[in-house]
Amino acid sequence: MALGFYLIVIVIIPLGLGPNLNLLARIAPGILWVGLLLAALLSAGRIFESDYEDGTLDVIATGPLPLPVVAGAKCLAHWVATGIPLVLLAPVLGLLLNLPLSAFPSLALAMLAGTPAVSFIAGIGASLTLGLRRSGLLLALLVVPLYVPILIFGVSSVTPYVSGPNSLWQPLLILCALSLASIVLAPFAAAAALRNALR
Repeated sequence: MALGFYLIVIVIIPLGLGPNLNLLARIAPGILWVGLLLAALLSAGRIFESDYEDGTLDVIATGPLPLPVVAGAKCLAHWVATGIPLVLLAPVLGLLLNLPLSAFPSLALAMLAGTPAVSFIAGIGASLTLGLRRSGLLLALLVVPLYVPILIFGVSSVTPYVSGPNSLWQPLLILCALSLASIVLAPFAAAAALRNALR
C-alpha cells in the first residue's frame, strides 16, 4: 500500500504543476522525499498494532527478550518491508520528475542513509499511540515534526546535482548520524511507551 501511495503522489504532482520540465527537475528532490515520508507514515501505525490486538505483544513483554530488542526488531522489519522498497522505487519515479541521471546515486545514498531514522522514529509514534482509537492523525502529529531534519538534509544531499555545486557529504553524514542516533535511542523510547500501553 505504501508503494502504491508513493506512486500516486509522484504521478499526480506533475499533472498539477504542468509541463515545465525545469521546474519539475528543480523541485524533484523535495517531492520525492516528502512522498517517501508520507508513504512510510502510512504504514507506521501497523508496526505494533497487530501484535497488540492478538495478544502477542503481551506474551513477548513477559518473555525473556528485553522489550527494547523487540521494539528495535519491529522497527527494523518496518524499514526492510517499507523503507527499502520505497528507496528502490524512488529513482524510477525520479524519471517522471525530470530528475537528472547524475542525481540518482546521491538520491539513493541519501534515502538509504535516512530511511532507517524514518522507520525507527515511526516506531516511537506507533508505540505512543498504541491502543488509541483513530490514532492515525495523532501519529502524524507526533512523527511529522521529527521528520523535518531528515527531510532538510535528505533534500540538501540531492540538490547539488540539480541547482548547483555544494558538498554532498555533509548532509549525507548528518543523515547517517540521525539514523544511528534513532537506531540506538528509539527502541528504548518505544519500549517505555509499550510498557505504558500494556498496563
